[in-house]
Amino acid sequence: MTPDQPAAPRSRTARPGTGRPVPRSGGAPRLREAVRGRGRAASPARPRGTAGASRPPRRPPRVNVLDALRGLQQRVRRAWDRPLTAYYLLLGGSLLILVLGLVMVYSASQIKALQSGLSPSYFFRKQLFAAALGGALMLLAVRMPIKLHRAFAYPLLAVSVFLMCLVQVPGMGIAVNGNQNWISFGGPFLLQPSEFGKLALVLWGADLLARKQDKRLLAQWKHLLVPLVPATGMLLGLIMLGGDMGTAIILTAILFGLLWLAGAPTRLFVGVLAFAGVIGMLLIKTSANRMSRLACIGATEPGAHDQCWQAVHGIYALANGGWFGSGLGASMEKWGELPEPHTDFIFAITGEELGLAGTLSVLVLFAALGYAGIRVAGRTEDPFVRYAAGGVTTWITAQAVVNIGAVLGLLPIAGVPLPLFSYGGSALLPTMFAVGLLIAFARAEPGARAALAMRQPALRKKLARVRRKTMRRPVKRRPSGER
Repeated sequence: MTPDQPAAPRSRTARPGTGRPVPRSGGAPRLREAVRGRGRAASPARPRGTAGASRPPRRPPRVNVLDALRGLQQRVRRAWDRPLTAYYLLLGGSLLILVLGLVMVYSASQIKALQSGLSPSYFFRKQLFAAALGGALMLLAVRMPIKLHRAFAYPLLAVSVFLMCLVQVPGMGIAVNGNQNWISFGGPFLLQPSEFGKLALVLWGADLLARKQDKRLLAQWKHLLVPLVPATGMLLGLIMLGGDMGTAIILTAILFGLLWLAGAPTRLFVGVLAFAGVIGMLLIKTSANRMSRLACIGATEPGAHDQCWQAVHGIYALANGGWFGSGLGASMEKWGELPEPHTDFIFAITGEELGLAGTLSVLVLFAALGYAGIRVAGRTEDPFVRYAAGGVTTWITAQAVVNIGAVLGLLPIAGVPLPLFSYGGSALLPTMFAVGLLIAFARAEPGARAALAMRQPALRKKLARVRRKTMRRPVKRRPSGER
């Protein structure tokens, strides 16, 4: 080849014996075929009839039950440890008890109202009015600062003592079911001052112990007992003049709760408890009515002269309810068989109409209130908040235990209503104010205050979005060719 001649293209290799050139791209397909063949040879041969069969599904990983329970326990613990847990338990639990109580008051009081010649909704309307007024008092207690609560304690105690004294004045005090502890204001409006005495004792006792703790005087017995125990004894004496043993038991429980929170020595606490027990036994033995109530604990028959009629028919009502009850409004015991079906024994009607599920729901709600109150009292550093929260929690839980224990036949019938549940405006108003006090204390915790402050901007944004969406005017869509 000379430099002037163009370079000849590369010759294709000819196949032996044919002289035909082999195309350049022919090597790649053969190489792929060879690789595929090797892959097939290397892979295990499938049995006949299984060509194209899918692979077996993978087994899901095994779940360890213990690990799942530990994870659930940790999540529940984190939920309980949140700063707003006590706030939501108090607010939600009290409102649920109140609403369910209104429903059961309406159901349990219809026959009683008709027997008295009244409208079937008479007691319900009065309870609804008291609940509305109590809601205003609860909101007032939530908004009031703690200093104002402390200043409010002394006037409330003075007014309560004055009204308890008026109960014993002839012509002003009224006896109901053998106990003279009511004041009449004309017409159907009655007031029981001893119910407000519970709230007064809680606020005044909490402020007294808090001031003495600030001065480091609670280590001395005389400062721990005086004037708390004498003032409580005065209230108990005024109550027992009217024969109200049930309210006296609740006031004694509040006193013991305050002494326990103040760190009273065990021997002093046991001594005061023994003294109160001796006084209580003397009061019971000197009254035939109280002795008959004590004898009806665990009774299954009405007994002579039907002295255990109410206790036995309360058990009958619970037994008729079964698991899920006979239905709302379908109680048989409220047709004149069970006395006081809408007040002291409303828990029995709840068990008959809503069954074991309804009664357990009520118990769980009261347990939630008790837990939240103990949590508020245990987490605060303010001594007044600790004593007041502990006193209110002792008041509500002790009264619930006494009422439910009497219905179940485990305790003597003391004649105290179920808090937030039974009919009675005089008991509902101070109880709702006390619950508002607990809610205010729960909101005042540092963690709860910070959490509520963080949620306010987010809530405002959501409300603004809702307003923008609702304020938009609907625009009619035009057809695609129309201008």
